[in-house]
Amino acid sequence: MDRFLFLTFDGLSRGAVYAAFALALVLIWRATRIVNFAQGAMAVATAYVGYSVADATGSYWLGFAVAVLAGLLLGAGVERVVMRFVDHSSPLNGVVVALGLVLIIQGVLGMIYGNEFRPAEAPFSRDAFNIGGVALLSRYDVFVFAAVGAVVVLLTLLFTRTPTGLRMRAAAFAPDVSRLLGVPVGGMLTLGWALAAAVGSLAGMLVIPTELGLHPTAMDVLFISAFTAAVLGGLDSPIGAVIGGLIVGLVLSYISGYLGATVAPMAVLALLVVVLLGRPDGLFARSKARTA
Repeated sequence: MDRFLFLTFDGLSRGAVYAAFALALVLIWRATRIVNFAQGAMAVATAYVGYSVADATGSYWLGFAVAVLAGLLLGAGVERVVMRFVDHSSPLNGVVVALGLVLIIQGVLGMIYGNEFRPAEAPFSRDAFNIGGVALLSRYDVFVFAAVGAVVVLLTLLFTRTPTGLRMRAAAFAPDVSRLLGVPVGGMLTLGWALAAAVGSLAGMLVIPTELGLHPTAMDVLFISAFTAAVLGGLDSPIGAVIGGLIVGLVLSYISGYLGATVAPMAVLALLVVVLLGRPDGLFARSKARTA
């Protein structure tokens, strides 16, 4: 039972990061109907920027803030310079361009920073608290839950309580009608990409200290897990992305703990295949997905 409790809390902690990253994928999908396969590479690029600032200044929090800001700028730049000019007549066009961005970003990072793993320190201790003799959450896990929870709350308030959020939703659901009503659809799409990239950057800064460290391909495995979470919950459902992330985190934690870490990547792919075959629209998808 002690092991089960530890694996449960560990899975929820990792699942919170998957949820944040899946939420970034959902934001872009809802705005443009594109799965941004470059999201992981973009997050790594901003993490390199953040940790470079942290190393230069000695302040992790300044580096953290710079990484999120870099995500905002990178997301807006990718949409304005690249994705806006992609022919969307075929869904594969956006996928191919995104995969090309992955190769470019990883190549540039390798040339600048090298292809060796660089250590990335966490701002809080990762030693778990012992409650009743059971190792549960660490201070860093609590920080992860707080950061992801704050992101979910802020995005919920943005989309449900602000005029900007209303315009973003209108631009995604009915772009032609929105243009007639004076909504700057292009600007809303750019803002959607910027927010998604910022959330992805935050997720990258949260997860990289728990892995081997900084590397141009450090987010590849995480992207697969987050994509599985987004598909599991439904690419049109932000709430589904959060719940899907927690489910994937728990599944990976249990499998790693009881069957071995080498089995976990195959389990993620198996879960993705099962969801695509059984319920491709996701567990929390609407009865009929919108087409706008």
